[in-house]
Amino acid sequence: MNMFCFQCQETAKCTGCTTIGVCGKKPEVANMQDLLVYVIKGISAYSTRARELGIENEKVNRFVFDGLFMTITNANFDFERFVSKIREGLELRDEIKDQLISAGGRLPEKLHDSATWSGNSVEEFERKNTSVGVLSTENEDIRSLRELVTYGVKGMAAYVEHASNLGFEDKSVYKFMQEALVATTDDTLGADQLVSLVMETGKYGVSAMALLDKANTTRYGNPEITKVNIGVRNNPGILISGHDLRDMEDLLAETENTGVDVYTHSEMLPANYYPAFKKYSHFVGNYGSSWWKQKEEFETFNGPILFTTNCIVPPKAGAGYSDKVYTTGAAGFAGFKHIPDRPAGGRKDFTAIVEHAKKCSPPVEIEKGEITGGFAHAQVLALADKVVGAVKSGAIRKFFVMAGCDGRFRDRNYYTEFAAALPKDTVILTAGCAKYRYNKLQLGDINGIPRVLDAGQCNDSYSLAVIAMKLKEVFNLNDINDLPIAYNIAWYEQKAVIVLLALLYLGVKNIHLGPTLPGFLSPNVAKVLVEKFGIAGIGTVEDDIRLFLN
Repeated sequence: MNMFCFQCQETAKCTGCTTIGVCGKKPEVANMQDLLVYVIKGISAYSTRARELGIENEKVNRFVFDGLFMTITNANFDFERFVSKIREGLELRDEIKDQLISAGGRLPEKLHDSATWSGNSVEEFERKNTSVGVLSTENEDIRSLRELVTYGVKGMAAYVEHASNLGFEDKSVYKFMQEALVATTDDTLGADQLVSLVMETGKYGVSAMALLDKANTTRYGNPEITKVNIGVRNNPGILISGHDLRDMEDLLAETENTGVDVYTHSEMLPANYYPAFKKYSHFVGNYGSSWWKQKEEFETFNGPILFTTNCIVPPKAGAGYSDKVYTTGAAGFAGFKHIPDRPAGGRKDFTAIVEHAKKCSPPVEIEKGEITGGFAHAQVLALADKVVGAVKSGAIRKFFVMAGCDGRFRDRNYYTEFAAALPKDTVILTAGCAKYRYNKLQLGDINGIPRVLDAGQCNDSYSLAVIAMKLKEVFNLNDINDLPIAYNIAWYEQKAVIVLLALLYLGVKNIHLGPTLPGFLSPNVAKVLVEKFGIAGIGTVEDDIRLFLN
């Protein structure tokens, strides 16, 4: 096989991509991603020991979460960026090693190969990268647990990077991430110890999500109920996709009074809910829908597109929009123009994309109307009396958490059909791009409470946990699973993995996960999750609704 990757839901045959990624990732990129993760584990071996001596290397912390973020599904397809990142990582590994030794730290007699291997040329990297991937762990149960931890840490990396960009950090999360990566190289750890590490990953996942929530709301205010325009205006526009709100802030500031409008796409939709962004008159609303529809929606938008994070779909050869796409941060694709990082204390320079937009035609209108969102935890808790009253009166029989990711395959129609078939006395709590499967359905409301309450991005899944914990308190329950809440979650990539682990850590059971269970779960590991936590897949819409309501 040319590669092996099974970190996303759409992996080939739910077992693994071996010739080219379903996401469009080529083998040479996939293998370089494996080598980058390997190098990060080696860096972490030294930084973990250095931290015991009071050494906290900020460059290491940043490199670890930035490098892991680059390897998340659909984030970066640029071979040269990975080569450059690996070289940077090897230099940084030497730096933290020297710091450790200079401080009197002793190296273990036997270091893992990830901490000692070295190379410089692309040829050396390519000779190494095929031997350090997922399948280098032979025991499938140990492999499954190691990858479950690794993917959880990758999801965590995305959250802490967004928070760091806003000046918020939690060093305990960095410490855990690096320790966890080192643990995945430790052959003395058995399945029981790795299961414990999986649960600890969920614990720190909660911390990472809480950190990002604090960062976003401190800087931009609490999301508020908002009707988001989905039509267009007659000015040229820039379409911003991804998740990074600091990039959103910089772009809006740069485009003010330029005659260029700004629209959100896919996971950037919830930026419309933040008070700080509403002051910009040229912030028009949302254009289009989920990430996987970008090939058609980018064509009709006409203007340039900015990817701030993952969710890139490689364009077809000759696509009319290819020369209009820009990336920044962890995102990348060979041929797309890349916006460098912001200088310390400054903002990113989006001049090139603004000038590009001025030369483009306005977007073609593909729909009209509004969609309502902004139901993060502060807003929902402000409505707590109304919500609790509706539950006690029987007006609301049950809440359905349908958070998570969208995807391109037909089996995701299940979630549209499920939402449409739910009884009218039920309410959907959502976060993430999974909402595009049903957020434009006319599902009505219950006593003025919309039947779809959108908390925001997948990054905002923390809000759903806060809401559940608050309701547990209000109803004076001992167990979160006694709430009238069912979990029917769609997943796609690694940020959904850390959300799942966070929910398990908080004690949530009987989560249904689909459209398929992760291919990286071995039969034995899947059995543990089923028996201990009640994890299940999905069935038919009719059978699942009957099961949930009973």
